[in-house]
Amino acid sequence: MANMSKTEMLETLRGLLREALRLRREGAVYARLAHANGAVDGYMRAIVDAGFCDSRELLALVAAERAELDGPATRALRSEAASILAA
Repeated sequence: MANMSKTEMLETLRGLLREALRLRREGAVYARLAHANGAVDGYMRAIVDAGFCDSRELLALVAAERAELDGPATRALRSEAASILAA
C-alpha cells in the first residue's frame, strides 16, 4: 500500500465495497459476508491511519457506492422528537 496513490487506494476500496454489497444483496452465508465486511473495515482503517482520507470522505464514498448499487433510499427518516409530536 506504500506505493499506491490515494486514487488507487480509493478504487481498491470501491471494489471491496461493491463485493460486500453484492454478497449482501445475494444473501451470502454469514461467514463470507462477515469476511467481506471485515476486509472493507480494515482497509478503511488503514487509509485513515495512513492519513490519506478522513472519516467524512470515506463515509461519502460508501454512501455513493451504496446509492449506485442499491439505488436511492426509499424513505426519509423522521427524528424521534418529530415522531413523538406526531403521535
